[in-house]
Amino acid sequence: MNEPRIIRNSVASMNAGMDQPEVERQLSIVERLWNNATLRKGLILLILGLLWEAYARYLDNALLFPTLTDTLKSLLDHIRDGSLIVRVWTSIKVLLLGYAAGITLAGILTTLAINTQLGTDLLETLTAMFNPLPAIALLPLALIWFGLGAGSLIFVLVHSVMWAVALNTHAGFLSVSPTMRMVGRNYGLRGLSYVFKILVPAAFPSILTGLKIGWAFAWRTLIAAELVFGVASGKGGLGWFIYESRTVLDIAAVFAGLLTVIVIGLVVENLVFRLIERRTIRKWGVQS
Repeated sequence: MNEPRIIRNSVASMNAGMDQPEVERQLSIVERLWNNATLRKGLILLILGLLWEAYARYLDNALLFPTLTDTLKSLLDHIRDGSLIVRVWTSIKVLLLGYAAGITLAGILTTLAINTQLGTDLLETLTAMFNPLPAIALLPLALIWFGLGAGSLIFVLVHSVMWAVALNTHAGFLSVSPTMRMVGRNYGLRGLSYVFKILVPAAFPSILTGLKIGWAFAWRTLIAAELVFGVASGKGGLGWFIYESRTVLDIAAVFAGLLTVIVIGLVVENLVFRLIERRTIRKWGVQS
């Protein structure tokens, strides 16, 4: 009769002698640093920079592949004399105009598509026709229609932005749950109020993805178009800076221009869009 009690007491004694499981443990400095995404990405960039420097020194041909130090020196020189800053600002101004126009047109098309069947058919038809068409292929026509000015560049930028934003926005609207749709209808929301108060917040992850893709398409299209535009008109932005440097065989300046394109892309992706994501998606609880 006493045997079960003896066994329980023995188990209790064994448990008392064992260490309690560690519920909470303070992270070490290395672990805390490793959990920082900014530091991890910075480490990746540092490794890529070291590989660049090592390969360029091994190749030992500045005309073919300059070192990272020579590229940074050329970058700082062109920043000091103001030439690179002027080129970058020229490109950014045109980019913002084309990007804003493309987003506006995409919003109009998507609003029509989500409210009417004819709008849906129109959006599906236009995206099937023009989305596969490279934006840079329209540049010759744009030069004829709009001349040698910013209008030609804005036209091709609108084409590169509009379809990516419209497709992702429409897909996001269609993914909104029927429950949320019925809530909006029950509150009497129709038209633009229904779109902006119900659909846009719920579909904003997809919308933000479309904005990111549209930005990337617009940025690379602009640089490519400026190469042709610069050749035709003798002026331009960052793309023309790269072409002009190649013409005079200043390869370090060419790499400096390419590095500027990369840095601007990293800044927009990791600062601008990340800030928008924190202020909207994560704040609203749409995405964890």
